[in-house]
Amino acid sequence: MSMRTKRSVRAGQYAALLCYLVFLAFPFLWLISTAFKPARELGSLHPTWIPQHPTLDNFRQAFDEQPLLRAAANSLGAALAAGLIAVLIATPMAYVMARHRNRLAKAATGWVVVSQAFPFVLLIIPLFLILKNLRLINTLGGLILVYVVWALPFALWMLVGYVRAVPAELEEAAAVDGAGRLRTLVSVTAPLLAPGIVATALFAFITAWNEFFFALVLLKTPEKQTLPVVLTHFLGAEGAADLGPLAAAAFLATLPSLVLFALIQRRITGGMLAGAVKN
Repeated sequence: MSMRTKRSVRAGQYAALLCYLVFLAFPFLWLISTAFKPARELGSLHPTWIPQHPTLDNFRQAFDEQPLLRAAANSLGAALAAGLIAVLIATPMAYVMARHRNRLAKAATGWVVVSQAFPFVLLIIPLFLILKNLRLINTLGGLILVYVVWALPFALWMLVGYVRAVPAELEEAAAVDGAGRLRTLVSVTAPLLAPGIVATALFAFITAWNEFFFALVLLKTPEKQTLPVVLTHFLGAEGAADLGPLAAAAFLATLPSLVLFALIQRRITGGMLAGAVKN
């Protein structure tokens, strides 16, 4: 392949990547634009990308109409707890499944795959009955339990891949040097798994933070509702949306996930590079 052909292929790849990024960014950019537009611009027949008269009235109205801070605190608590518990449960299970490839491990892997094929609408009735018997309906504890169960299969599947990427020879070498099993796991395996654990926890957090259906069904008291449920209160009885405040509230709801990912992404990359150096 000639140099000119290589440059053409590379340019085509960058162009396709740019188009894909624009496609992904379009809804978010339009959301930001809508959040800062006054009411008269939102009703215009010729909408513009950049607000001609940017305003913060939509944000003030959103906080005045709905308890966004309380709902955000509920979502944050549920998401953090679900992410932490899911990782604590999935990490040792993933290690056993990756290092001991027996029939039980294969059956567990099959369960992970099959569990992802069931739509959660089919699970809501049995979950509701179970939580009712446990007296966990209309509690954040019950919602966290559901989030952990829902995130656990995919978290387990992710961590199995990360464990298998860690060479077993490193653990064997540590054992030859006299390190016990626990010390080997803590000093050798855990640091190399740290990027995968962080990525899995981030996935569980974002899944719980954005989840709507379970929170809508299980939480009835307004004081316990999460942020995605409260966002629906900006919709009228006939589906008419209070577009400005809704866009402002939705924009604020997306910020924690974006900020968290921006902060953790560098740590994930750094951990991977550190692991490569240790190898």
